[in-house]
Amino acid sequence: MNYTAGGPSRLPVDELALAVARIRGMLLTQEKAGHAVHLLARGIKDSTPGAGGSGVSLIGRGGEGTSSGFTDPVVEQADAAQYGLREGPCFTAWASERVVIVDDIGTDGRWPAWQSAVADLPIRSVVSAPLLFGNEGIGTLKIYAALPAQFDEDSGRVLSLFAGTAATLLAHIQGDDTLLRINGNLQAALASRDTINRACGALMEREGLSKDDAMKQLVRKARESGLPLIEVSEELLAKVPPEAR
Repeated sequence: MNYTAGGPSRLPVDELALAVARIRGMLLTQEKAGHAVHLLARGIKDSTPGAGGSGVSLIGRGGEGTSSGFTDPVVEQADAAQYGLREGPCFTAWASERVVIVDDIGTDGRWPAWQSAVADLPIRSVVSAPLLFGNEGIGTLKIYAALPAQFDEDSGRVLSLFAGTAATLLAHIQGDDTLLRINGNLQAALASRDTINRACGALMEREGLSKDDAMKQLVRKARESGLPLIEVSEELLAKVPPEAR
């Protein structure tokens, strides 16, 4: 496949498949989950022309995020800003369970606080895909690029395929205490997602909102109150009659 300078980075499916095969074989005998997750992120970055960094985010109870296996410091820095602010492309990809593409952080107005927080970092475009375990979002995969308009819908579709494989691999990591830790994160994330989704459903029913608008309202309430997203969701559901939940 040919790539044009400054054009969208379409992930090479053949190379990506080889990378996944290598990672799958190593995960079966890998004792340390941290290194295994790093292999996932490295495979994504190496398979994506123009990528400045890649990583895996596990989103736990209440929307708390952990960056695992990030390939470059800029990934950790950009992710940390999202976790602290509860906004950004990766947080939105997890919350909405949809691929999020940012052509230019400098002009994209969806996350003004995060946009300001990363203004000095060498990133301009992003693609982030939800990490789904079964039908539930447990985190995201993401790629950051230093140039604008590096990703398109094809990039998002292929990254989503890789995300499905990555979630399966993470769920079957062979190891010692790290396996218990990751499984705990997955279970907490699944419980959190269920509660948050039910709270969104209650808002959609009560106020006639779309799923995206309901999630934005929950996130705004969490930010204003200083409470974790899961607690805001639990409080909202506590006020809903049992038959309406």
